[in-house]
Amino acid sequence: MTIAEVVPSLLSGLGVPGADNTLGLPPARRVVLLLVDGLGHELLRAHASHAPFLSSMAGREISAGFPSSTATSLASIGTGLLSGEHGIVGYTFAVGDEVLNSLTWSRADDRHHDLRKTLVPEVVQPHPTLFERAAAAGVAVSVVAPLFHRGSGLTRAVLRGSWFRGAAGFGDLALGALAAVREDRSFCYAYHADLDTIGHIYGPGSEEWLLQLEFIDALVSRIAERMPPDSVLAVTADHGMITAGERIDFDTEPLLWQGVRVIAGEPRVRYLHTESDEVLDVWREYLGGRADVLTRADAVDAGWFGPISPLAADRIGDVVVAMKGSAVVVRSQAEPMWTGMNGFHGSRTHAELAIPILVHSVASV
Repeated sequence: MTIAEVVPSLLSGLGVPGADNTLGLPPARRVVLLLVDGLGHELLRAHASHAPFLSSMAGREISAGFPSSTATSLASIGTGLLSGEHGIVGYTFAVGDEVLNSLTWSRADDRHHDLRKTLVPEVVQPHPTLFERAAAAGVAVSVVAPLFHRGSGLTRAVLRGSWFRGAAGFGDLALGALAAVREDRSFCYAYHADLDTIGHIYGPGSEEWLLQLEFIDALVSRIAERMPPDSVLAVTADHGMITAGERIDFDTEPLLWQGVRVIAGEPRVRYLHTESDEVLDVWREYLGGRADVLTRADAVDAGWFGPISPLAADRIGDVVVAMKGSAVVVRSQAEPMWTGMNGFHGSRTHAELAIPILVHSVASV
């Protein structure tokens, strides 16, 4: 069971044609889906005492899919597809001659270089969204997310078809989501990012992270107690997170440059577009047991990306590097922001892939 099945399972109770309830979620006429960025299943289970309400909710573990990265998972939420089909294959990936930062929809090496005109979001991710399908079926569909997400490339690519309401904090996120489901047959997707940000900076499980988890637990409790009759509040995440151990710096290791034309991805999963067949063996020997290093064909055959389309295949890279344990491949010169961070995600460990799907139901009057 994967993140791609969450929205179809919820929409099935709203009578959206073709939406299958494969997760067996309770049907309701009003649905709020809250995605808490970085709320991994292992992390929630390990720190349950800091999140008593979340831990009391009915739920199960599902998989975020690979790579376990925010843009990829949000695309799966929006389309009901895994990365091999929707083509948002990571934090950064090559689209033709550009390397796209899919969160900012800018060049990977220049966040101020907006690519929405040259890499049109609706073309980069052309599949109809589940929100479009739900709206066409008469469901009132809303998104509540940070203000700067309005009209962003990623919002256009994977969340189109919904009415957008910007949120500045916990209060208007909660009240905005509740206001969005006053009508019969209504669906609201709400997104909160701060737990992930805290985890990246201080590390998952840090004192700062635990306090943020407590705030989120209170947020979910407040939304739940205000949900209208015949409703469901579902909570999920986009990935888990690990604390970094060894840092391998691509920018200061010439051996790793040889034959690499473009490097994309993020510290826990790297895509190498190569000019030499020797790259695979060099990276395998250098990283040893610290990573799974596969050709694109082998990674696809292993099912890492789910069903594959030509759209996605060209973006994956000739070599896929999925880090194991706690090692990361950083770029101290090209990606200085990542180099000093403590928390990471993106790879295939259980800590990164496992996410919760939690449900609070309110009966009809």
